[in-house]
Amino acid sequence: MNINWPYIKDRAYQYYLLTRLHKPIGIFLLLWPTLWALWVAAEGVPDINVLVVFVLGVILMRSAGCVINDYADRKVDPLVSRTRERPIASGAVKPREALILFVVLCLSAFALVLTMNKMTIYLSFVAVVLAAIYPFMKRYTHLPQVVLGMAFGWAVPMAFAAQTGSLPKEAWLIFVVTVLWAVIYDTMYAMVDREDDIKAGVKSTAILFGEGDRLIIGVLQFMMFFALYSLGKQQDLHTSYYLGLSLAAILAVYHQYLIRYREPKACFAAFLHNNWLGAAIFAGLLADYAIYN
Repeated sequence: MNINWPYIKDRAYQYYLLTRLHKPIGIFLLLWPTLWALWVAAEGVPDINVLVVFVLGVILMRSAGCVINDYADRKVDPLVSRTRERPIASGAVKPREALILFVVLCLSAFALVLTMNKMTIYLSFVAVVLAAIYPFMKRYTHLPQVVLGMAFGWAVPMAFAAQTGSLPKEAWLIFVVTVLWAVIYDTMYAMVDREDDIKAGVKSTAILFGEGDRLIIGVLQFMMFFALYSLGKQQDLHTSYYLGLSLAAILAVYHQYLIRYREPKACFAAFLHNNWLGAAIFAGLLADYAIYN
């Protein structure tokens, strides 16, 4: 039996591109709120098994999200300059292949979830639904970024359920923070493609907000940081947390500076830089629990 190694290598490479593992920014943007939730739920270092399952789950579900997103956008991506070379849009991967890969990734993530408690398993079904419907929302509403935030944020109640077996108010507060943050950074991302999206008939918050985009992003940033400040008060967190929060706030101001002229490259840079904002918040939490626990 002859194995066609060049073909296998090419398929693997195309799937690698389709899952965007070469662009890990999405993994980080999903991972930071998950880590916030795990550390708050555990009031320090979470259970190692829970931590490993959720880190791997983040990678698998973000990859699955990229696949189903490109499947949903297979007729739109060729019309947008930034996305026309994606594997499905370019014809390198067939839509049927993408659906099979999506199912495999979701089943792999579900296999990990099966090692958790029943509450976490039940919550995982909502996570799959949110991941599957998000890419299609941009055809029906100007608020697909809110659905993205819900999809990313659903890891938060799952993390609390896995770590504590409960869903306290802190879980939902961090969930709201995650939704707000996703709307913020994904609006910046949508600002990059605003003109192409209008031509293609795709909806987004960047189009909905129009000239008020920077102001609305600023309001959302204020709401996000107020919620994070409230979280610190509720959890009796200390100076280290607020230092991390202050650094994150400075980065948010910098993002406003980057998008001031709405230039696509600068807006994309602001989107990417949100990774450091999430990291700053986690660093504050990590230091706080390490010092005071």
